Formats: sequence, structure tokens, C-alpha cells
Amino acid sequence: MEGPPIWQRLLGALAYMLPLSDALRFGQSLFAMFPLLQWLALPALPLVLLERAIPFGSLVLFLLLFLLVARNPRVPYPIRFNVLQAILIDIVLVLLTLAFDTVLAPLGGGFALRTLSNTVFLGTLTLVLFSVIQSLRGKEPDIPTVSEAVRMQLY
Repeated sequence: MEGPPIWQRLLGALAYMLPLSDALRFGQSLFAMFPLLQWLALPALPLVLLERAIPFGSLVLFLLLFLLVARNPRVPYPIRFNVLQAILIDIVLVLLTLAFDTVLAPLGGGFALRTLSNTVFLGTLTLVLFSVIQSLRGKEPDIPTVSEAVRMQLY
């Protein structure tokens, strides 16, 4: 078998549950229209519960992953790559959450807001599925700009 060992592939794929857990809030209107889509949230559910159980759980998890995994040269490269890429996607989602909460939500929860939220959710879901599949195949999930930023940080 070529590529990293299976345990590294699994841990790399697991890293993408971080952005998936933060993207779930954007999919609420889709979940209401298509209840079967809620099954997509199941893999991220333990992470969501952990983040809610610990004060500032998202921040604590982010810092732990960043400091103990992404910046640790003893951790194998495929795991560090996937964790850092998942963190960068998550940062974008956090910024979008702030933008939605401060700018768009006060304007009302109309069609435009639901459409933007659905777009963010579906885009993130696509990135996560692509990244998980590529990680399980033992390949680097190459996302333009994001992967380039990750490689610059790791070298």
C-alpha cells in the first residue's frame, strides 16, 4: 500500500470534523426542509457536544490542535497537514459566523440570509467530503489557496 499508514489517514480525515461541526449552524434551514440531511451531522456530534460542555470549548480545542498537533514536528506530516488545513477552514467559518451574527442577522432572517447560510453549509460540506475522501486515499486534499497556505506554514 502506498502513502501513509491507515492510522495517519484516519486521524487526518478526523480533523475535518472541526469545520463540519462549525458549519452545522449554517445548515439549519436545509435540515428543516430535508430532515434526512441531519444524518450528515452525526460524525461531528461528539465534537459539538465537547465544545458545548467546556467553557470556550471551540477556542480550547483550536489551541490544543494548533499547538499540540499542527506545530509539533514529531507528529507525522499528513496529520499535521490535515489538521492545519481543517483549522484554516474553521477560521474562515468563524469569521463568517461573526459576519452573519453582526451584519446579516439584524437585517432579518429572510430568503437572502437562508440562501447565504445554505451556500456556506454546502460549500463547507463539499470541502469536508473531498478532504476526508482524499485523506482516506492517502493523498493531500489540495484546496486552492488553503493548501498553499498550509504548505507555507509547515515548511
